[in-house]
Amino acid sequence: MLFIQKLFTDPQSYFIWVFLVIFSVCCHEYAHAQVALWQGDSTASDNGYRTINPVKQMTLTSLIALLLIGLTWGAVPINPNRFKNKYSEILVAAAGPFMNLILFLLFSIGGAVVYLKSQNFSVSTAAFQLCFNGGVLNAVLLIFNLLPVPPLDGWTIFSFLFPHMHRINPELRNGVIFGLFILAFLFFDKLFLFASYAMIYTIDAILPLMRFVGI
Repeated sequence: MLFIQKLFTDPQSYFIWVFLVIFSVCCHEYAHAQVALWQGDSTASDNGYRTINPVKQMTLTSLIALLLIGLTWGAVPINPNRFKNKYSEILVAAAGPFMNLILFLLFSIGGAVVYLKSQNFSVSTAAFQLCFNGGVLNAVLLIFNLLPVPPLDGWTIFSFLFPHMHRINPELRNGVIFGLFILAFLFFDKLFLFASYAMIYTIDAILPLMRFVGI
């Protein structure tokens, strides 16, 4: 079933998901652009990518793909030759997943607050769904982007940590990468299930702390 069909069967969930994906992807890409600027490369900033404008960060094609099939992508231009030091590239690569981690925690806190302050059932249910789905999405983006598969951020991080990877037989290396990609694709639904449990346990861990401080 195409994702667009959800627009007619469950429009609220459809628009919540579209909003969360656009917001999360744009924040992810903004983090790359901002940290790149801090590390001496203004390429993304000069080209207008230090923004959360989805048309800029995701392109029209990516947005259409999101609306139709529920999948999308984003990217910012980076020039490693302008970085300050050898650690700059890994910092820029890690910035996107780190942003997803921050968003995961913020959505978890939001979900806990909604749970504690629930009064109007319908309103609180919609708000909790927004927070819960936002947390799950960002957990998935965090884990998926850390996979050591090009062009994901995890590949840049992995290549930095293991610089001698280029000496390995290219066919073997490409085979391993392809295998990881296939595994990620086959177990994508399990990734969402894992992220859902992570969200539940995180909210459960936050609730006692909020009660303790009187929220």
